[in-house]
This record gives sequence, C-alpha cells and structure tokens, in this order.
Amino acid sequence: MTTENSASPIVAHEPTTVDGPIAADGPLAADGPLTAGGPLTVDGQGADLITREELEALQLERLKWTVHHAYENVPLYRRKFHEVGVVPADIRTLDDVQRLPFTTKADLRDTYPFGMFAVPPEQVRRIHASSGTTGRPTVVGYTEGDLERWSTLVARSLRAAGVQPGMRVHNAYGYGLFTGGLGAHAGIERLGATTIPMSGGQTAKQVQLITDFAPDVIMCTPSYLLTIADAMEASGVDPASTSLRIAVLGAEPWTNEMRAEIERRLNLDAVDIYGLSEVMGPGVASESVLTKDGPHIWEDHFLPETIDGDTGERVADGQLGELVFTSLTKEAFPVIRYRTRDLTRLRPGTAYPAMRRIEKITGRNDDMIILRGVNLFPTQIEELALGVEALSPHFVLELSTRGRMDCLHVRIERDPSVAAERGSAAGAELQRRMKVHIGITAEVVVEDPGALPRSEGKQCRVYDKR
Repeated sequence: MTTENSASPIVAHEPTTVDGPIAADGPLAADGPLTAGGPLTVDGQGADLITREELEALQLERLKWTVHHAYENVPLYRRKFHEVGVVPADIRTLDDVQRLPFTTKADLRDTYPFGMFAVPPEQVRRIHASSGTTGRPTVVGYTEGDLERWSTLVARSLRAAGVQPGMRVHNAYGYGLFTGGLGAHAGIERLGATTIPMSGGQTAKQVQLITDFAPDVIMCTPSYLLTIADAMEASGVDPASTSLRIAVLGAEPWTNEMRAEIERRLNLDAVDIYGLSEVMGPGVASESVLTKDGPHIWEDHFLPETIDGDTGERVADGQLGELVFTSLTKEAFPVIRYRTRDLTRLRPGTAYPAMRRIEKITGRNDDMIILRGVNLFPTQIEELALGVEALSPHFVLELSTRGRMDCLHVRIERDPSVAAERGSAAGAELQRRMKVHIGITAEVVVEDPGALPRSEGKQCRVYDKR
C-alpha cells in the first residue's frame, strides 16, 4: 500500500476536506436510516423527493472534496492532473469534471496492489479484487465509512426493488474477493431483511434451500437464475410455484426479453441492480419495481457521464455512449472519471425524478464483436433469439476463420417445451432475423435442451477461435 501521501493522514470518520473535517451531517455522512416503509434518505430527505437543484449542489460539494482528496493522497492522480494542467481549485462547477483525466482499468493494474488507495493502511477495513485475463487483479479497498455507505446504498437499491424489512433474501452471488456476495449481504442486513448466504454454485443445493427455506427474494446473475430454474424443472419442482416473488439481478448485461422469460418461468418481478467493484460494487444504481425502466443511479454518491468511446468527448443524455463514473463519497478508493466500458444511455429519472437512469447495458466496448466490418454485441443475439418462440436464452457465439473470412456460429438450445423437429425451422428464423436486423450472415445450430454448459456466475457467451 502506498505511503506516498503528501497530506496529513486521514483520521477514521474525519475525512480531510479543503476546509477541514466534514461535519457529521456533511457531504460524507452516511445516509439516514430507513423511514417507516419508505425509501432511504439523502441527507434527511427522501431519495424520491430531493430536487435536481438540491442534488447538483450536493454533488458539487462532494466533487470538490473528492478531487482534493484524490489529488493529495494518490500519486497517480496528482501526476495525471499535472499532465492536463489542472489542480483541485480549478473545479468550480459540475461541468468542470470534463477537464479531469480519465481513469482506466490499466491504471489500477499499473498501480497494483495498493497504489490507488487514498488512506493509510490501518484505515482500510476490507479489500476486494476482481480477476483479469492478465493474471493481475484490480484491487479496491474500503474504510469503515465506505462500508457503511455501501451497505446503505445496497439497502436503498433493495428497497427500490420492492424488498421489505423482514423478508427472506436468498443471496446466490459469489462470496469472497468478488464484491457481489458480501456487498449484497451487508445491504440485506442494513435493510432489516433476513440473509440466506448461499453464495454461488451447488445448484442442486440452491433448489433445495429455496424449496425448504421459502425465501421471498433471490439475488444472483440473470443467467444463473435460469440455470436454477432448469434445475428445478429437472428435479420436478415447478419454478413458478416457489415462494420467490422478487429477483434482484445484475453483474452481467441482460435484455428486457430475458426479463420477460425469467418473469414468465418463475412468476416473480425481475429487477436490475447495477454496480462494479472499481466504483463500489453492487448498488451503484438500481431499478424501481414500480417502473422497471432502467436502474436509477444514486447520484448523491456517483457522478455519471456518457462519452464517445473513441474520442473521449461527452455525449448528450439520450445518446449511446460509454458510461463513466466519478465517485463522490469514497474515502479509501476514490475514482475520477472511471471508464466502465459499459455502453448505455442516460435517461431522466422516473421513480426517483432527480436521479438519472441508465438503459439496459447494450454491451461493453471490450465485448463488442467486429465481424466483417459489422459491430455486434451478444445482447443483440439474445434479444432476437428470445423473439423466436421455440428457442431458449441459452446460447454461445463461436468465431472462427474459414479461408480468409471470419465466420460466426451461433449454438443455441431449443426450448424444452418444443418438439425437436421444430428446431431447424427456429434456427432458420433466427438466422433470418440476424441478417435483417444486424446485417450479418451466421450459421445457427439448434441444440437439445441442456447441451450447453451452464453458468454459476457471469455467463461466458463468446468463444473467439480466430
């Protein structure tokens, strides 16, 4: 952990600011407790009641603190700021964030393991890490205050999803270095609900505990919930007959067509929760069960932007762009304009009017497939496949080279309720839709139900053999 801090050490619960320690009710105060049956508050106001003007004033106060905190305590940020000729005092408006440099996953790996931490080692209460293809994980840390705010935001997210204190929540996100399991766990308990800490995997046991413990809510990836539903059917349990009424799903892109499939098969409300470990973990944004129109970003803690992935220029709300976050209240691991690589659009708030929403994640810049000059994402294939009645949402994309031409092979399972002889016609229909809607020709092979490997976490959709 870096000790190259030019400012005084940060005392627990007294994060340093430009003007001194933040008061108990200041920018870094943990949000208030749950109001009776209502949403979590933003500095004493309901998150659904704060105005945009009030929110932006709070964001600017917290942005100034974050920029100063990162500049004074993280050598990488100090160097990056100097490279673009900016100092913290230059940040006077929210739009001034565009003057600041981006942070990328490469920055996190280059400062491995603790070079991005902004507090002394003794103030870090937890470390999480995500693995990468390079073998060097990205490492994030949390102070006691960070953990309190994180649990509060997950609790707020669960409340938005319709989860009530006293409900039983089956947590099938993986526990360990991955932020999903422990992040969800703390938020469930902060809300006052009951945690069933199942973790991921052991699908047969998942089915048993859901049957025996009768939880109201399940938290996992959407692809794994479909795997659990398949296992239920294989064991003679009707997925639509269980006690589950709400599914809080995230950690991978999923479409509204998959939502409809999940809700149909399991007879519940499927709600989207968004997050990533570099920014905090689960609970950066969450969908309202009342509207199901995309996750609301908790903008009192995170400042979002969308940018053109090639130029880095900001794009207008409503236009497709790469999602970028600046944290506003993180002590141990502040991030400035972190490039998530997630592609989406920013939309006005609905259930929480002051907080902007994100549309369903289209894909990631680094997950985009380029095939013969055409850009496509796995979510596009999923959306088209789920429009063909005889096909299931279980599929993989295989890329190969034939001669000098790149080829795409789609392997997709037939719906278990559909006769085998209908498979070839369904495959031809998916092939036609891909040609019409995406502009590519692909070979589609319809497999029997259960032929493809199942995910117990994030689904791997693409196998590039070129």
